[in-house]
Amino acid sequence: MNRHLNIQTSHGTLLGHLALPEHPRSLVLLPRIQPLAVDDPFAGNLFNRGHAVLTMEVISERERHFVDTPQDVSRLARRITDILDLIRRDGDMQELPLAIHASGDVTPAAIRVAALRDTQVSTLSCHGGLVDRAGLQALEMLVAPLLILIDGNDPAALASWQRAHRHVACPCAMHVLQTRENQEERVSGWFVEHARRLPGIPDSLT
Repeated sequence: MNRHLNIQTSHGTLLGHLALPEHPRSLVLLPRIQPLAVDDPFAGNLFNRGHAVLTMEVISERERHFVDTPQDVSRLARRITDILDLIRRDGDMQELPLAIHASGDVTPAAIRVAALRDTQVSTLSCHGGLVDRAGLQALEMLVAPLLILIDGNDPAALASWQRAHRHVACPCAMHVLQTRENQEERVSGWFVEHARRLPGIPDSLT
């Protein structure tokens, strides 16, 4: 099943798309700064591995005209929180174990939200981005298992993780991606291993 969703903000509309397989392993939220893509290969690969996938914009078209918007961690965190509220109210999504996969500038905001919504966010993975910008309090509070993926040519992300790592107490792993490595397989495996099972999910899907 495929559904289109939106969230209204004072700065414009955020668009989203939900792809829901028949027996989902979990719900994976992909918060995006870029406009929603017609064909998102990463989302498609996770869907093909049995995950429900909610791809959702976190800044509006109007906000993309301001170059500093993607660096506004507090704004992005509020938007992700709004999406989590939407998930809580939606009958197709509310009962599924929730995982978040963030990338780039969205990474610190996703960590901050996962720390605050520890009863809702089951597990988390991040590709690149400056982890330490989530803030000391969020890093220390985070309980959701955290997977950090870093490109081999991204020394800033690696340095940020090295600064942040000493403050993280949750189960975590860091992996440097090799050229042309399939990150979807690693992300899906992390989510399947760590997502909290809920009643009614068949054992064959965990």
